[in-house]
Amino acid sequence: MHRIALNYIKEWKDRATRKPLVIRGARQVGKSFLVRLVARDAFENLVEINFERMPDAGSLFASKSPRTILPMLEARFNAPIIPGKTLLFLDEIQAAPEVFSALRYFQEELPGLHVIAAGSLLEFVLQEHSFSMPVGRIEYMHLGPMTFEEFLLATGHEKLQQWLMRYTLEDSVPEGMHRELLKLVRQYCVVGGMPEAVAVFAGNGSYQECEQVQQSILSTYRDDFAKYASRAKHRRIEKIFTAVPQLVGRKFMFSHVDREERARELGAALQLLCLARVTYQVKHSHGNGVPLGAETDDRTFKVLFLDVGLLCRACGLRVLDVEKVADLILVNNGAVCEQLAGQHLLMSGAFYEDPVLYYWMRDRPNSSAEVDYLMAIGSHVIPVEIKAGATGRLKSLHLFLSEKELRFGLRFNSDIPSLLDTQIPKIGAAVTPFRLLSLPFYMLGQARRLCATVLGRGGQGDGE
Repeated sequence: MHRIALNYIKEWKDRATRKPLVIRGARQVGKSFLVRLVARDAFENLVEINFERMPDAGSLFASKSPRTILPMLEARFNAPIIPGKTLLFLDEIQAAPEVFSALRYFQEELPGLHVIAAGSLLEFVLQEHSFSMPVGRIEYMHLGPMTFEEFLLATGHEKLQQWLMRYTLEDSVPEGMHRELLKLVRQYCVVGGMPEAVAVFAGNGSYQECEQVQQSILSTYRDDFAKYASRAKHRRIEKIFTAVPQLVGRKFMFSHVDREERARELGAALQLLCLARVTYQVKHSHGNGVPLGAETDDRTFKVLFLDVGLLCRACGLRVLDVEKVADLILVNNGAVCEQLAGQHLLMSGAFYEDPVLYYWMRDRPNSSAEVDYLMAIGSHVIPVEIKAGATGRLKSLHLFLSEKELRFGLRFNSDIPSLLDTQIPKIGAAVTPFRLLSLPFYMLGQARRLCATVLGRGGQGDGE
């Protein structure tokens, strides 16, 4: 299965200023598979060390000197390690955290050797580390579940994927293609983007086998919490992990998880899940400018799960539950669409950028409002709404645009794409013009590109 991240790692390989690459992401998003693909396509040989399967291999790195370490690795694994030709892959590095600190010496003493490290729940170890971090001597790449475009490639819809990648707002969308893509989005919502689940579905089209894979992944996460969260309260992590799929799309309150537990302890458990990339906090931002993270309220946030398919499995939703609802936004009170949009917007930045996402809300008596997500493109702040059908009320988006004096908004729904020059209605004052870009859910992966196109030709987000 093709991953877009493959191209990024190949670019890293040829960069003169590269550093050891650490791939961060939740378990089973495809980190190891991706590295093996790169090794097959771009290197003469791969030396892979899995520290969970070979716990004693960590002792080979005790000297911290690559020139001492490499001969021992060559002897142990009976393979040459040649800078420029060999890819050294340190997998499940969280099982040998002392090796993580040794990465800095590969950058300093042997920069010609290509080194990639990856691990599941690596963030648990990093938070509790007692070793010297290789600050400035490594670089990170963030990997999430497969996107809808990658799902299309995996399921044999290469031409549709190519059409999406080339689509411009001047192009028409035939009704038959629109219906087909909406059907495939529904499939993606149930299957999700975990590579093993996608592979099973692509191979035989069986939703039942896909559900079995998803259930196995969820169980594996629970096993990992007990294994690597020794200092955390495992019971609280389990409670948060179980509750989050039911709470996506809503302001998160710890009382919804357990009224008997203290918010501080549950908050610590949630933080660990976020560090492990199993959940993501979507924090409230005032949205007055970029960076959006400069004006956040840590007490007000929503939470996203890792993957929309895993969310459906955790909530007991099946393909019939998704297909029988007239509009996708209505499935599970909108949580499925919020997750679908959120996970794509989270990972829509560059691979080296830490995935973050924000939203906006105003909680006042008789005047509450909420914009589902905020994203930034350059200096532009873009409010993002997820609405049912072809229209849907945009009261909150109008309010946000008016208060921030912005002139561009983005909406996702089930209708065909459109770019409208419209107005913000005001009572007792002149209306304010703005541009509204509406995109169907199957164009989530193209949103950043298409927004940049509109902003570049006069759809200002700064009131100009």
